Amino acid sequence: MKNIAIIMGGYSSEYQISLKSGNVVYQFLDKTKYNGFQIHILPEKWVYVDDNAAEFPIDKNDFSITVNGNKINFDAVFNAIHGTPGEDGLMQAYFELLKIPQSSCDYYQAALTFNKRDMLSVLKPYGIKCATSYYLNKGEHIDTQEIVAKVGLPCFVKPNKSGSSFGISKVKTEAELPIAIEIAYKEDNEIIIESFLDGTEVSVGVINYKGIVTVLPITEIVSDNDFFDYEAKYLGKSQEITPARIAPEVAEKVNAVAKKAYEILKMSGFSRSEFILVDGEPFMLEMNTIPGLTTESLIPQQAKEAGISLEDLFTNAIELALKK
Repeated sequence: MKNIAIIMGGYSSEYQISLKSGNVVYQFLDKTKYNGFQIHILPEKWVYVDDNAAEFPIDKNDFSITVNGNKINFDAVFNAIHGTPGEDGLMQAYFELLKIPQSSCDYYQAALTFNKRDMLSVLKPYGIKCATSYYLNKGEHIDTQEIVAKVGLPCFVKPNKSGSSFGISKVKTEAELPIAIEIAYKEDNEIIIESFLDGTEVSVGVINYKGIVTVLPITEIVSDNDFFDYEAKYLGKSQEITPARIAPEVAEKVNAVAKKAYEILKMSGFSRSEFILVDGEPFMLEMNTIPGLTTESLIPQQAKEAGISLEDLFTNAIELALKK
């Protein structure tokens, strides 16, 4: 039996969603192959939490735990941390130094994809389309006229490095820009302001399944709110339709671009990319490397449609990590 640490929590606004994802991984882990350990990585503590909610501290020197006098080391780590330090490369680099295999991509890919501006800059020369954007760093002069001249209205103001739609605003007038920028700065010191793309929003998972890069069925997102924000994602204020109601030739384009991005970036583990389809052309918004894994989340929905159970999905991720 292999000992698998399921890391969850994190240091960002997404930590509660991450705890849910981690719990789902723990529940659906194949108990005939693995001993699962729920590890909470939080700013104030790193602890193993057992089924009775007792806590045991992690020894950060070798990422081990001691339970009732027995020292336990881990054969692999299942990474379910959304946001920092699990999705931005920090945990990946730490585990690489300790030579402990982990389920997500490597540290460079994690850092690159977590930074929306940098990722889109890398993909653009390969012909992958994205929105017109304007960048701001905290402390820089804000010229609202210049922003509107470049990206137009309405536009989206986003923190450059955050997930779950925290800090994102849809801005309809120039006067709203400074307020939206302040909200985004609460999440990050870098901002990306993007032109509004009028089209169908879709999300598509790409995984390495049994050694083959596999594109999962596409999900169409119809938000009850103005866009796919936190409420739409987690509080049921959206319809998520899998497979998406799009023409087969458009689906083929989305699949090709999602797979191309995964391969260009030398990704491993999970990825979930968001696109807006404008006149049948996919424009890429972002890529998540630790996508939500709750039963309502998009990757589990897409896997189910592809005939892959959660147990299979998680076993596959762990087995690929062990082979790395």
